[in-house]
Amino acid sequence: MAAVELTQENFEQEVLKAEGKVLVDFWAPWCGPCRMLSPVVDQVAAAHPELKVGKVNVDEQPELAEQFQVMSIPMLIVFEGGRQGKQSVGLIPKEQVEALLS
Repeated sequence: MAAVELTQENFEQEVLKAEGKVLVDFWAPWCGPCRMLSPVVDQVAAAHPELKVGKVNVDEQPELAEQFQVMSIPMLIVFEGGRQGKQSVGLIPKEQVEALLS
């Protein structure tokens, strides 16, 4: 499943009211580690069709970044049942992204 672009307008519907797990990637286009992590997130999404993946551009959605206390990017947060769960900051390998989901 392709990643969904998340905004203030669709975040509640796409993440907080979603069934199952949602992996949210907070990123920015100027961030080198973010650009390196993006294909890893896409690989994890392809390997887990039951997983919903969303991406938040922190430059375009500063309210969401503030709401989830995103101080450094890239930042991954797993949501399940509308609740914020495990998270990770910085560039991590695919195995660690998958570990966030377990």
